[in-house]
Amino acid sequence: MELLYSSLLTLITLIFIISVKYHLRLKNRKLGPPSPPALPILGHLHLVKTAPHLAFQKLSAKYGPLISLRFGVRPMVVVSSPSLAEECLTKTNDIVFANRPHSISTKYLGYNNTTLVLAPYGDHWRNLRRVMAIHIFSSVSLHRFSSTWTEEIHFMVKKLYSSSSDDEKTGWKVADMSSLFAELVFNVIMKMAAGKRWPSDQPGDMFTPQMVTNLCDYVPILRWIGYGGLDKGVIDIHKKRDKILQDVIDESRNKEDAEGGWCSKETRKTIVQQLLSLQEAEPEYYTDEIVKGIIQIMFSAGTHSSAQTMKCAMSCLLNHPKILEKARNEIDKTKSSNFLDDSDLPKLPYLHCIINETLRIFPIAPTLLPHYSSEDCTIDGYKVSKGTTLMINAWAIHRDPNIWEEPIKFKPERFEGIDEGRWNEGFKFLPFGKGRRICPGAALAMRLVGLALGTLIQCFEWERIGPEMLDLEEKLGSIMDKAKPWKALYKPRPSMINLISQL
Repeated sequence: MELLYSSLLTLITLIFIISVKYHLRLKNRKLGPPSPPALPILGHLHLVKTAPHLAFQKLSAKYGPLISLRFGVRPMVVVSSPSLAEECLTKTNDIVFANRPHSISTKYLGYNNTTLVLAPYGDHWRNLRRVMAIHIFSSVSLHRFSSTWTEEIHFMVKKLYSSSSDDEKTGWKVADMSSLFAELVFNVIMKMAAGKRWPSDQPGDMFTPQMVTNLCDYVPILRWIGYGGLDKGVIDIHKKRDKILQDVIDESRNKEDAEGGWCSKETRKTIVQQLLSLQEAEPEYYTDEIVKGIIQIMFSAGTHSSAQTMKCAMSCLLNHPKILEKARNEIDKTKSSNFLDDSDLPKLPYLHCIINETLRIFPIAPTLLPHYSSEDCTIDGYKVSKGTTLMINAWAIHRDPNIWEEPIKFKPERFEGIDEGRWNEGFKFLPFGKGRRICPGAALAMRLVGLALGTLIQCFEWERIGPEMLDLEEKLGSIMDKAKPWKALYKPRPSMINLISQL
């Protein structure tokens, strides 16, 4: 009888414990953001069958602008409204979400998470940010480097013009816009970094931005069984990148040694020269890995994004000839007797509107880079636990009909006559992110893209190859890209032939 009572008591105790745990879990679930039903192990991974920003938009339409997801072992929240994005990045949670999630990719491609984009928020990150702000992206540095991208843009124009024989220079030619813009941006970044053009025998696709996290980060057991060789693929990319970057550093270092020591501050013309002078002063901190990490960010974050923005902008202009003509008229009124230069950009507000509208409809990173909570916090009154990945769906915010009138329509005029501070407030426009982790290279990107597009519009007539509209279908993934490479027809403008021929 005592055994029966003991067993019964044990059973009741177990039922009580299970019941309490169930109700606590249910309570915590109610305190957290809305969440769709999840599968065991996979969580919500099965719901992301298309590009993440498209899948997140669909889920947000059903569950609201703040949703809680679980990708395998990793908790995640997705934000799709300006007010919630502002709450996460600049108000109560700005420091909480100032970190990045670690992964297989960040370990190898980010030099063990020591680069500016991937480093945890703290003293090291602040120092990298300061170095880049002073030596690369300050107004003084950008002014000094402006001759670099001006020279390369003229080189691009000369190349387009020279590709035609003398009797063809008044006729239409075909330009591969994908390779044209990629070559331009790689040459600009390499010249800024090392004083030379990108090697023609080196493919630039090794610096294509990679996913910060992948399937093996969400379901670790897949890594243990060698799923898809993901580790090996990331390591191979890292080795190729590292060799190119180390060669750039060694070449600059050897050149300095051959010339008898470090040049003066006034004559340091390249970014690598400036970084190596910092290394000479503090060799234990500014190791070659730190220097390579800084240069790598310029290639992986700067080349692809700028080239893609140019491609999307030109695609939209060719699909909307009247907008192209309006931009050309603005340029002709500003600079009719010579090439555009960097100082002309503030006088071209409509061109600036075209770039902003391109970034609104086609943000290069539709969900921005992921953030990571360093402690428990609340968003819109909901509990969010430490170690949660935050994704901000900028693509959805940029196309929200409650925020933007006719959001799918390419309409640069929506930015006309509005002070930048006004349309940029409220987190409704965030192509470069916001808060502490905002892209430090935004000013460089806008100047390079603006001058390149402006010069091409100034120098050439442009048309689509066929009558059909250019296809702007998106590739799957978190980084926006045109699904297909594309070409366009061009010919020199009669009024510019004499000027172009002198390049």
